[in-house]
Amino acid sequence: MSDDIQGRGPVRDASVVVALNADGMVALLSSDFSRHGGEYLFLPGGRREDGETPEECARRELREEAGITAESWGSLGSYAMTLDSTARVHLFVAHQLTYGPQELTPTEEDFKLAWWPVSDAITAAFNGRFLLPAGPLALLLADRLAEAR
Repeated sequence: MSDDIQGRGPVRDASVVVALNADGMVALLSSDFSRHGGEYLFLPGGRREDGETPEECARRELREEAGITAESWGSLGSYAMTLDSTARVHLFVAHQLTYGPQELTPTEEDFKLAWWPVSDAITAAFNGRFLLPAGPLALLLADRLAEAR
């Protein structure tokens, strides 16, 4: 758990996952964020629970939000969420995927899963279709990592 930001209580670290299937497609979620003006894309991820490591959080969020488990995991780094907090977002890439049902909570029940070519997901990021910055950053880092191999 991290700092209290402007009296809103403790802030937890988060994890975000770029899940790539054998065809090089990335798992993207979408949902309506009417408060922000419509539907946006995002990668599976969320806040850490007590006692979880960043990777355990990433594994849980991928399984719950996308119904996916992965055999191969790699770190894409961790970054400050804001200047006002020590909370960090941990980025991961996951390969060797197994598919199952989504395990959505009532607040997540409208999350839609789709598979996109990475290049199309990056174009969507450039076009402002992601609400939060961790997803586009993770996509760009995963794409750069893949190019380097």
